[in-house]
Amino acid sequence: MDLLSVDLLAALFAVGLVAGFVDAIAGGGGLLTIPALLWAGLTPAQALATNKLQSSFGSFSATLRFVRGGEVSPRAMVRMIVCTFAGAAAGAIAVQMLAADFLRDVIPLLLVGIAVYLLVSPKAGDIDAHRRISDPAFALTVGIGVGFYDGFFGPGTGTFFAIGFVSLLGYNLRKATAHTKVLNFTSNAAALLFFLVGGQIQWIIGLTMGVGQYLGAQLGAHMVIRNGARIVRPMLVVASLAITARLVWTDEENLLRRAALSVIDLFT
Repeated sequence: MDLLSVDLLAALFAVGLVAGFVDAIAGGGGLLTIPALLWAGLTPAQALATNKLQSSFGSFSATLRFVRGGEVSPRAMVRMIVCTFAGAAAGAIAVQMLAADFLRDVIPLLLVGIAVYLLVSPKAGDIDAHRRISDPAFALTVGIGVGFYDGFFGPGTGTFFAIGFVSLLGYNLRKATAHTKVLNFTSNAAALLFFLVGGQIQWIIGLTMGVGQYLGAQLGAHMVIRNGARIVRPMLVVASLAITARLVWTDEENLLRRAALSVIDLFT
């Protein structure tokens, strides 16, 4: 597949646009972008690295919109930002040490598992609830833990952060979404720095999707500020499972084709 064909770049731009919109509202845009990048022909390492480039545009766009709208103050989140950065950096280093075959086998399983989790997880409320832990404790647990996950893999990170803000700090969904994007951008930026060193980023694809991400995230953040966050999990789950099924089916076709060629070689 030609990675630089106009049709493919246009399709990936559209995926970035939708993913940015979804991610700004409910998180989980990576469930769309990573399968799309793998389907386009990138290796697992290239897909993860390029995904960080394009998703950084979306998380920055949403963060900028929320900060300008007075929904969140990054200065009040310094501990969380530092811990999230450290966790994401560690995750990005770890994932680049793994073999490509391991990543190719585990990514579909992670995608399906996260999609199922998003489908059955309890929905966050619309009003502030009871706080269960302090901000420093949240930074050391959720910040480092989810940050590591985002650096290592990524899809669903925004949703995990939002659930943490709601269930542990008692934030309402709108407030949680705004704070989530600050940490999501932090983890994206940290992981991107270490992926840059690895040289796996496909720049034209990443920047093309990044433009779509930026525009989609602006629209999504606008909806959150104006109307409150509306969870779009059903659409997200269906789309991610459909793309993952296509990816797995393609891998099986390739495996069968290689097996058939091997059998033919034995008799020729």
